[in-house]
Amino acid sequence: MRSARVLAQTWKAVSESAAEFSTRAGKERKVAVLGAAGGIGQPLSLLMKMNPQVSQLSLYDVAGTRGVGADVSHINSRAQAKGFEGPDQLADALKGCDLVIIPAGVPRKPGMTRDDLFKINAGIVKGLVEACGKHCPGAILNIISNPVNSTVPIAAEALRKMGVYDKRKLMGVTTLDVVRAKTFYAEKLGLDVSQVDVPVVGGHAGITILPLFSQATPTMPSSTPADVIDALTKRTQDGGTEVVEAKAGKGSATLSMAYAAALFADACLRGMNGATATECTYVESEVTDLPFFATKVKLGTEGVETIHPIGSMSDYEKEAFAAMKPELAASIEKGFKFVREN
Repeated sequence: MRSARVLAQTWKAVSESAAEFSTRAGKERKVAVLGAAGGIGQPLSLLMKMNPQVSQLSLYDVAGTRGVGADVSHINSRAQAKGFEGPDQLADALKGCDLVIIPAGVPRKPGMTRDDLFKINAGIVKGLVEACGKHCPGAILNIISNPVNSTVPIAAEALRKMGVYDKRKLMGVTTLDVVRAKTFYAEKLGLDVSQVDVPVVGGHAGITILPLFSQATPTMPSSTPADVIDALTKRTQDGGTEVVEAKAGKGSATLSMAYAAALFADACLRGMNGATATECTYVESEVTDLPFFATKVKLGTEGVETIHPIGSMSDYEKEAFAAMKPELAASIEKGFKFVREN
C-alpha cells in the first residue's frame, strides 16, 4: 500500500515535458468523476487531472461543472478534461469510461444522522450507478457517497437488476480510514508516516471501522498501554466527526477524502494497467458471513483479483469485530431493502 509519495511523484510528473509525460503515462484510460462540482469532487478532479495514467477526464454534476471543467482543463497535464452538466449530458460523460468515481450526494452536517444522509444519498447513487450500468457497464466503480456501508449494496443490487453486475468491479472507498489510521499511529509513536501501514477492515462508519493496529507496520510495541490502542481506534472511527465539528457546520472531510479517493483510484488504474496494487476496500466478500466487508484486496486488470483474509487479531480487535457485525449487517440489509422498494 502506497503512501503520500504517490502524490509527490505525481506533482513531479506534472512538471515534466509533454513528451516525457506521454511516454510514462502508458495506456489510454478514461475516468469520470460524478459529483465533480462538490466539496470532494473539485479537489478530486484536480488530483485526477494530475494523474499521468488518465488520458480523458469527464467531470459531471447536476450544476456548476462547466466552470470546474474549464478550470481543470487549463492544467498542463496529459488528461483531456471536460465538464458535463445535468442529466442530459450524463451519458456522454460516461461512454467509454474505464473507471468511474462517485462522490455525489450531500455531506453529513452537525445534527444529521446517517439515516438522514441515507434517505438523500441512496436515490442519487442508485440513479448514477444505473446510468453507469447502461453507458459503461465494464467500468470499475469507486463508491464514495455515504453511507458507504449501504450505498455499495445499493449499487450491487441496482446493477444486478440490470444484468451487468460484476462483483470484481464494484468497490467502496474506505481509504480515508486507512489514511487516518496511518497518520494517527505515526504521530503517536513518532514514526515516519511514509513507512507506516495499518490495515483497516469492516465498513466505513463508526464502530464498523476497525483499524488493526496489531498488524501495523512498524510493529506496535508490546508495552503499548491498552488505553492508547483504544484511543487510536476511536479517533480513527470518529475522524469524520472530528472534521465536521472543527469546521463548525461549514463542511465535512472533503480535502482528506479527495486525497484518499485519488490514492485509491490510482491503485485501481495501476491494477488495470498490470502493475501490483493492494489496498483495503469494501467489496462483496466471503471473508466473513457478511455479504460485504472491507479487507485488503489485490487489484488487477478486471478489478478485484484477490480478497485477502482479515488475519490474526488481538483480543481487543476480536471484541470490536463482534460488536460491529450487527450494525454492518443492518446497514447492508438497508441498502438491499431500498433497491427492492424503489
